[in-house]
Amino acid sequence: MPLVHIALRAGKPEVYRQAIFDGVYDAMRETFNVPEDDQFMAMTEHDAANFRYGASYLDVSRSDDLVFIQITANNTRTVDQKKALFRRIAQLLSERPGLRKEDVFVSLVEVEKENWSLGNGIAQYA
Repeated sequence: MPLVHIALRAGKPEVYRQAIFDGVYDAMRETFNVPEDDQFMAMTEHDAANFRYGASYLDVSRSDDLVFIQITANNTRTVDQKKALFRRIAQLLSERPGLRKEDVFVSLVEVEKENWSLGNGIAQYA
């Protein structure tokens, strides 16, 4: 049950933003075995004054098209699954909407299964 937060610079058209949602979801389905319809995602857009990044940190050349993707998920995946997720997200987003792989920044936050309530005040996974 991943929860995804995506942040990017403001001004991209809806079709561009929807392609990001679709690419991240498809990558999670393929590499993390996320079930169909398990889509809990939010996107925020920021003006230039409220969006900061290291343009060359770790020798990665980033542009103003940079997208931050933070995924909170259960701590049940292997290192190989995590690497596959990162690669697949970058690949899919480079295909559509056409992001450079250098502009795909992914952070995975892992939590214990009992730390979720998906509604009704119930810890469904506990």
